[in-house]
Amino acid sequence: MFKRNRCLRRVAAIASLASLVSGCGVLSSDTPDDEGPIIVGTTSAPSTLDPAASWDSSWELFRNIYQTLLSYPVGATTPQPDAAEACGFSDSSNQVYRCELREGLTFSNGDPLDAQAVKHSIDRIRKINVNGGPAGLLGSLERVQAPNDREVVFRLNKPDATFPFVLATPAMSIVAPDDYPEDALREGGDVVGSGPYVLESYQDGKQAELRRNDRYKGFAERRNEAVTIRYFRESAPMVKALRDQQIDLTYRGLAAGDVISLQTRTAEEQELQLVEGTGTDISYLVFNPKDPWAGKKPVRQAVAQIVDRAAIAHKIYKDTVDPLYSMVPKGLTGHTTGFFDDYGDPSVTKARAILTGAGITQPVPLTLWYTTDRYGSETAAEFEELKRQLEDSGLFTVTLKSRPWKTYVEGYQKGEYPVFGRGWFPDFPDADNFIAPFVGEQNALGTPYPAPRITGDLLPRSRRESDRANVVKEFEQAQRILVDDVRLLPLWQGRQYVAASRDISGAERALDPSTIMMLWELSRKTSW
Repeated sequence: MFKRNRCLRRVAAIASLASLVSGCGVLSSDTPDDEGPIIVGTTSAPSTLDPAASWDSSWELFRNIYQTLLSYPVGATTPQPDAAEACGFSDSSNQVYRCELREGLTFSNGDPLDAQAVKHSIDRIRKINVNGGPAGLLGSLERVQAPNDREVVFRLNKPDATFPFVLATPAMSIVAPDDYPEDALREGGDVVGSGPYVLESYQDGKQAELRRNDRYKGFAERRNEAVTIRYFRESAPMVKALRDQQIDLTYRGLAAGDVISLQTRTAEEQELQLVEGTGTDISYLVFNPKDPWAGKKPVRQAVAQIVDRAAIAHKIYKDTVDPLYSMVPKGLTGHTTGFFDDYGDPSVTKARAILTGAGITQPVPLTLWYTTDRYGSETAAEFEELKRQLEDSGLFTVTLKSRPWKTYVEGYQKGEYPVFGRGWFPDFPDADNFIAPFVGEQNALGTPYPAPRITGDLLPRSRRESDRANVVKEFEQAQRILVDDVRLLPLWQGRQYVAASRDISGAERALDPSTIMMLWELSRKTSW
């Protein structure tokens, strides 16, 4: 029996996404909002407004203002039609993928959205070919065809069962051909899309104002008329804004201390709700093979032998993240614990033996880079802890350097950093997406990582199989190679937290399988 007083608490309530969906419905309401824009705070500001340039968390904005052929309705774990009416492979080898568009699609400016617009949008990604950009997702695409106004045909150069997942990423957003050049990025703060919202105004790094797009045709059932996104550099001012009722909800970038505080608030102090969900975002280190020290495998192995993930998770993140020992996170088919299997617990003795065995007897100088405004307020403290662990071993001398995200990206794409930190929010929920983006001559890191066995054999073999449960062996072998090379060092796997005022509904269903927020699911409670 539903008992109101059991579900409505005036404390900072924490609940799992699954229990909220199936249980009391603390945050649920189907009533459209007409009381002004819902204001969302996040520390994850876009690096660009052009989908052809972005393979990062700019996608969180893109999901709401652009449209893709396929996407994820609430509860879906596989891509479903959005701008498309239907999509599917039309051959037995998974090499010809056809989509039929919905009738009467238009962009927000009234221009028709037809098959030629889809072809233009995909083709320009590959033609512009931004370093570290989303062209790397299209490695299996041979060509795009538009036989008529509503039919799009993707011909692949090899079988790829993950291609529908690629089409569902915001990188594949459909843009208006007259407004987005085929061979150059669009400049400025204006957007012409066909998504659930129109970008009414945009202040870089500060704020995005979204209002309902009346021309939108897709699966999204919008429960509000407008959303304003405010971008913060750190968690503390964002949470203060929530407590001061200047924003309605926070997402991405909640500091561990703020999460703990929100979990333990009493009824007299706050009337906030905290939603916790399983995360698939990961944090890892990247070693530049061209650096004279990071390029040496024994140096990378020694770092892997010293780094204490459990200490980072506990001391820095207060157990709001979990130690990670493979690039594929827990919860996905193909996850392993390769780094723990090989290195075990942190050991200075073993690390010293690795270095001396390679003839390295003096402390190794390393420069570690991190970004100041992308992955949350603890990033600086995390790198201070990494520096402490490495230097306390007596085997390393560490210099820390940092930059804001935009210039940070430029630096690693140019190969300027010996060792640098990255986070990864998945493009789609498959082990493929935690391996493929980081290997090959062109990848999401801008740092070439030739891995011919992975790119030429294991990944192509896995992509022939539509049933992803049947490709565990291939992913395990790929991760074995990643552990042996130590070019990438996984550190931790996150959890997802959304803090909201108790007047906000829908947070428990607003995250898609890639943990991107579908803003249209948010609304205000109007009655009880």
